Amino acid sequence: MNPSSAGWIKKFITEIDQNELCMAYNEVSDLYFGLKSSGFIYGMSIVGIKPQPKTNIKLTVEENTKINLFHSLCFIYFKKFPKAQYSDCIISLVTFYQRMGKGQPGLLHKLSFSKNPSDTLEGIINARLHENNLTRNAEVTSLITYVLLFIDLLVFEDFLLGNEAIQGSFDRMEYYCIQACAWAIESKPRPNKYDHMFIEMLHQALKNPLKYDEPESQNLLKKVNKHSSLFKVFLIDICCLGVWDGRILQTEEANFLQNLEKAIGLNSGAAADGINDLDRFSEKYTQSVRLFEHSNPVKLIYNQSSAMVKTLILRNKNRLIQELAESGELLKLLTLSTIRDLNKKEKQKVKEQLLDICKTIPSLTLFLLPGGSLLLPIMVKLIPALLPSAFNDNAIKD
Repeated sequence: MNPSSAGWIKKFITEIDQNELCMAYNEVSDLYFGLKSSGFIYGMSIVGIKPQPKTNIKLTVEENTKINLFHSLCFIYFKKFPKAQYSDCIISLVTFYQRMGKGQPGLLHKLSFSKNPSDTLEGIINARLHENNLTRNAEVTSLITYVLLFIDLLVFEDFLLGNEAIQGSFDRMEYYCIQACAWAIESKPRPNKYDHMFIEMLHQALKNPLKYDEPESQNLLKKVNKHSSLFKVFLIDICCLGVWDGRILQTEEANFLQNLEKAIGLNSGAAADGINDLDRFSEKYTQSVRLFEHSNPVKLIYNQSSAMVKTLILRNKNRLIQELAESGELLKLLTLSTIRDLNKKEKQKVKEQLLDICKTIPSLTLFLLPGGSLLLPIMVKLIPALLPSAFNDNAIKD
């Protein structure tokens, strides 16, 4: 299965038996710990949750995140409606995201998505993963969008229970998480320059950030206390992620986490469990999972974008080659770009014709989203290296 090509949801539902999916976990709380072990809760899905679809390619963090998000949403739906079918679940998910306003639904009708619900849902999930949260502060959300995806699952559960005010529910939980992240970093006795930078960015996103010890913060914590235990565990895990860097917690950090778990009504030890889970995850995958450390935001975003564009192009190269072959002028200009710089008029032609091609390939509609055209130079650079190869990773065999 190839989550970067069209048809991956149809492939998923042919490979993952509905009963097997439902029996993998007893409750949503069990699913949560499965998601934590996969890295989904930390914003970096290294692997898929069980049961896993078959694939002969090494999946990226983004691709594992797509699968884990869809997989988890299906589990929640079938826990509520065990006799329903995948088709019912997909229609419900499309309705949910359209009502919630996530996944840029205002843009979806402009993209060349099929009227088929599963194809539409693929577009929504793709847009959701590249969407800016809260105040649309791109620098902040490019790093934490994936972490906050678990809120989608909690709000979808509410939606299935008949809650119509789902956008408000999402916004509140998102706000609580980001404010708590700021408090967690501020608890550090010796924050480094990246901590200071990220605190400032979070404050800009929050507009009216609160200090942990002021009265209004206590009112906020009382509101958090009224939420489900699972959301409160998630909030603690996010705060653990903010202060964790593989060392022993400083007294100030440990005190903050202990005070927070008490203030929101969690049993003592929830924060310690969160830190221990992070330690185990780090040891297993031998990589840093510190959420807020980055040497240079612009460099990070560019590197992430380059890797993403390269993956999308390589996974869709057959379709791209076919489209390019039918566009003689564009192919000529791309060839010229490898031996000389294109002039302003030529660059504009390349941009317009590439965007037209992207409209016909669902996986490449990312380039049509706001800011997507900024990624086109990366695409132009990579296309000449493509080699013909006929395959369809999501073909469903009879």
